[in-house]
Amino acid sequence: MKKIICTVLILSLVLSIAAFGSFSAFAEGESYKVGICNFVDDASLNQIIANIRSQLEAISAEKGVTFEIYEDNCNTDANVMNQIIANFIADQVDLMVGVATPVAMAMQAATEDNGIPVVFAAVSDPVGAGIVESLETPGANLTGTSDYLDTTAVMNLIFAANPDADLIGLLYNVSEDSSTAPIAAAKAYLDEKGVKYVEHTGTTVDEIMLAAEALVSDKADAVFTPTDNTVMTAELAIYETLAEAGIPHYTGADSFALNGAFLGYGVDYANLGVETGNMIADILMNGKNPAEVPVMTFDNGTATVNTETCEALGLDYEAIAEAFAPFCTKVQPITTAESFDDLA
Repeated sequence: MKKIICTVLILSLVLSIAAFGSFSAFAEGESYKVGICNFVDDASLNQIIANIRSQLEAISAEKGVTFEIYEDNCNTDANVMNQIIANFIADQVDLMVGVATPVAMAMQAATEDNGIPVVFAAVSDPVGAGIVESLETPGANLTGTSDYLDTTAVMNLIFAANPDADLIGLLYNVSEDSSTAPIAAAKAYLDEKGVKYVEHTGTTVDEIMLAAEALVSDKADAVFTPTDNTVMTAELAIYETLAEAGIPHYTGADSFALNGAFLGYGVDYANLGVETGNMIADILMNGKNPAEVPVMTFDNGTATVNTETCEALGLDYEAIAEAFAPFCTKVQPITTAESFDDLA
């Protein structure tokens, strides 16, 4: 009888613990400090932060909690970035958000000892950059959302539009980790296909403008850029140069197409921002361990074509959409603007 009573008590204790674990860790009225550092002011990254903010506002209204957001932009300056992160630590934020790979890496280094959870956004290759051990199990105090790009899909679109293309330009910032893997993949694809390519790089808007002019001189048949923040920042300054030369610019996100590139593929930054916001809330409110929260990826297979640039290139949008259809899940039009808000 004593054994039976003991067993019942143990089972009751186990069930009580399990029941407690099923309740949310937060209490109504709680407040959380969130520090967000953006890498650079461009349409892609700004869209992410806007959607993080709106999602946290929605969760706040629904759950009765408060997210006190500290936001800053380092504009690619490493010294400013480190100072922003130091300020977040001094302000005792509960969680930091690093938008783009360089910020995520700096936050990783700054939180090794204090253990502040970090949620990154728009990190193209978090494993290759050494930020996480794997996408499924990050392994430390960092997790987040990735704008991984399917480079083969973009290459397929280039040759769907122009099967006879025999010189492809690669335009990117050689120092950006977000470009390393997709540029290597593009070279491998072109080598296998026996198509020549030429590389032009830059670390500033002015250098990217010069690189675009060099691609015109090279008479490239098309130009490929991955989710490169430097080129994204320069897109409004280069798209006419390429279009007037009859060179379509294929890129790794719809925000490039918004800023004038012929095509942006794959990454839905609005949804990426929403899911980043959900991840932030889950870690803060429900006590989730970043080491065990899988990294999310967002290649939705959508090809976004700038119809104005398409016309400037002498191409018919309907014919292009038909050519692209077998190689993506959706083709959609967009017109040139500085930000997505300008389209509303």
